[in-house]
Amino acid sequence: MVIGYLQNSPHFGQKIENFAQIQLLAKGINANLLVLPELFATGYAFTSREEAADLAEISGGETTAFLSKLSAETGAVIVAGFAEKDGNQVFNSSIMIYGDSVIGIYRKIHLFNKEKIWFDPGNKPLEVHQINGMKIGMMICFDWLFPEVMRTLTLKGAQIIAHPANLVMPYCQSAMITRCLENRVFAVTANRIGRDIRGEDDFTFTGQSQITAFNGNILSSGHASKADSSTTDIDVHQADNKMINPFNDLINDRRENFYF
Repeated sequence: MVIGYLQNSPHFGQKIENFAQIQLLAKGINANLLVLPELFATGYAFTSREEAADLAEISGGETTAFLSKLSAETGAVIVAGFAEKDGNQVFNSSIMIYGDSVIGIYRKIHLFNKEKIWFDPGNKPLEVHQINGMKIGMMICFDWLFPEVMRTLTLKGAQIIAHPANLVMPYCQSAMITRCLENRVFAVTANRIGRDIRGEDDFTFTGQSQITAFNGNILSSGHASKADSSTTDIDVHQADNKMINPFNDLINDRRENFYF
């Protein structure tokens, strides 16, 4: 399996321009899975819930159409973050697309900072989607700080965690080594670069998108401040083996009766 990320620098509210950035980054890439950043098409620093709602889309909107085209061009399952509108609710979501089909949508359950003003908390369960020989779970950015997320996806059979992100703190890339090691899964963290200065907010994003292996090895690390793309070949079935030695199975050795 060839998995990878596209790391862009969204210009706030300029969807067509941001689509073009991604199109350029994906040129010549053929992969099984590509992960794009959180809110890759809209930018991050909203000034109000109303602004987030104005830029949000239903599934099947222009962002879905763009990602469907990207999937056809690269042959990849695409996972990307977008602002999702559902009635009067607005979610920080990620969408999984293959060709013309929407495979699944995840709504971020752990909102960070002013996201609690801009978005509604996610209301869908964590799910694993089996497609093209891969079992893929989705989480978004700040979800990394809650180990229950990756553990839940692991228990549901995930081999790869697709992780769109807009990281501003310096911890996640190192922490993903532990997250992958403690669950023996692969992860693709697709972060953005650049800076959003809007209203009272000034966010600088850390880049360094990362592909992390089931054993904690970093397979690819993106540039800290430049648009970037990377793919790597993995044996996805290595994530099915939870044994770390002949005596210890990371899943079966859990002592759940002592945990709560």
